[in-house]
Amino acid sequence: MHSVGICGSDVKFWQKGIIGVYVVRNPLILGHESSGTVVALGEGVTSLKVGDRVAIEPGVPCMQCSVCMEGRYNLCDDLTFCATPPDDGTLRRFYCHNAKFCHKLPDNMSFEEGAMMEPFSVGVHACRRAQIGPGYTVLITGAGPIGLMVLVAAKAMGATAICITDISESRLEFAKSFGANYTILIDPKDDTEAVADKVKVAMGCLPRVTVECTGVESGLQLGFHATRPGGIVQIVGIGPPDVTIPLGLAVAKEIDIHTNLRYCNDYPVAIELVSSGQVHIKPMVTHRFNLEQTLEAFEMAKSGQAIKCMIECARN
Repeated sequence: MHSVGICGSDVKFWQKGIIGVYVVRNPLILGHESSGTVVALGEGVTSLKVGDRVAIEPGVPCMQCSVCMEGRYNLCDDLTFCATPPDDGTLRRFYCHNAKFCHKLPDNMSFEEGAMMEPFSVGVHACRRAQIGPGYTVLITGAGPIGLMVLVAAKAMGATAICITDISESRLEFAKSFGANYTILIDPKDDTEAVADKVKVAMGCLPRVTVECTGVESGLQLGFHATRPGGIVQIVGIGPPDVTIPLGLAVAKEIDIHTNLRYCNDYPVAIELVSSGQVHIKPMVTHRFNLEQTLEAFEMAKSGQAIKCMIECARN
């Protein structure tokens, strides 16, 4: 292993030991945003060779069930996923993974960029699910790592006006540096209809697509109030099991509700967008640590002061 990024789910498992139905019952190695160098191959592997630099897609499906056969392998009931109980993750010096889900990195991509193909693939998947294309107007709720990944993916796919909201002024400033056309600082207590009005004033219209990246109920509600009639609300953020949404409003506006589970067939697209120079994500890595500094790295990620913490697992 070379580079491993810290995700919000890693911090949640570390702090709470549970995310939804996934409960940490035994010691668990964290980490699933990963890249490394192939040092050995299993019998019959011909797609890779020793020395190849790869980005690791952490989910491995059965490739036999109906959803896998339909190409939607992210929905496989038997999918194993790095750092999701009971499966260990990649925050270590060596890791064994299915060769089909190790994606070769072009020479012009760094290990850090390779590790960031995981969260970037979430952004790519969200934008593809939301059918974002040239000329689209987009609202993104939440300027954390995933919101930023959606931002750069949406711009690469042709969106011409993107507004992003957050409760942190510093994160909004960071979003501006990645091409956000409009930013809106909100308070968690703000009325969602009032925030929707701010979005309309800022953009000059109601957006065609809202991508919800906070997992917070108010963010989801904002999507329905702010999205134009006939638009799409794409749900990426995972929040409580049950939330209250203005369903009557969604029906009256004929808004399509799309959900997002990680990614599927998106790694090659993500790698091409970065390697071709259409997207620049490396500046999102704001803090770097070595493997011996892992606890320090997690403390920084927990603090909310970092955009992305990256741990180098290889020995110097």
